[in-house]
Amino acid sequence: MEEKDMELPAGDMTEIVGVRFKDAGKVYFFAPGSVKVQTGDTVIVETSRGTEYGFVAAGNRNVPTAEIVPPLRPIIRATTEADRERYESNKKLEAQAYEICQQKIREHGLEMKLIEAEYTFDNSKLLFYFSAEVRVDFRELVKDLASIFRTRIELRQIGIRDEAKMLGGLGVCGRPFCCATFLSDFMQVSIKMAKEQNLSLNSSKISGTCGRLMCCLRYEHETYEEEIRRTPPVDSIVKTPEGTGVVTETSPLTGFIKVRIGDKQNEVIKAFHRDQVTREHGRDHGQQKRTEKAEKND
Repeated sequence: MEEKDMELPAGDMTEIVGVRFKDAGKVYFFAPGSVKVQTGDTVIVETSRGTEYGFVAAGNRNVPTAEIVPPLRPIIRATTEADRERYESNKKLEAQAYEICQQKIREHGLEMKLIEAEYTFDNSKLLFYFSAEVRVDFRELVKDLASIFRTRIELRQIGIRDEAKMLGGLGVCGRPFCCATFLSDFMQVSIKMAKEQNLSLNSSKISGTCGRLMCCLRYEHETYEEEIRRTPPVDSIVKTPEGTGVVTETSPLTGFIKVRIGDKQNEVIKAFHRDQVTREHGRDHGQQKRTEKAEKND
């Protein structure tokens, strides 16, 4: 098969095969041509880095053409026994390359942490992934490695989250890292998500082993957003079956709120389900207190 990008066929649907190259790695779409495969099969594909050995994450199927970023690169073939043997051989070569690169890093006195070595399937390129806290001049290191391996060398610096994904490990929950087991892409996580879930804002409590905010903060984010939207916020004024009061505490997931009813001398705090109360929109207790204070000053 000629190794070139394949143009998308006309129409609303396009046949694709989803392929990933690492466990929990991102799934890329390829044009299957005449190749028929199923989830779990292995294939040889053309990528921007060269010929690669990939794992089928989604067998032949049609998807809306609008979801495709053209042009699709082709699947060259389903793997043969020789391909699988070469893949295993490359894994052994990668382990050797890793050790050699580690030694060269020490010899050059570079402040960098080597994470992984990776050959392309056709051995046309050898990639080394590393992390570093400072800018590293690795030009001499590349020259040394090129003279040893006699192939194209590429050193790629990665962030701390990618490092955790590659190395794996156990999270604070005691389970393997989500990013290393099933998350194909890193999701945007913010401190606002922790606030909405009423979690402690202590960084040690909401940060993963990588030191960044835990990816799982996002898992229930949409649910919390919807439940918070439906729940009267603290300090809002609501009408209850027992009179008008001020919300003092909320539990969005259960739907229950606590309301302070009555004046200071006779006030009581009672719990109601949010469906039992009606919020007086445009009014909140904080705003009411500010208005009363302003009127008093006048």
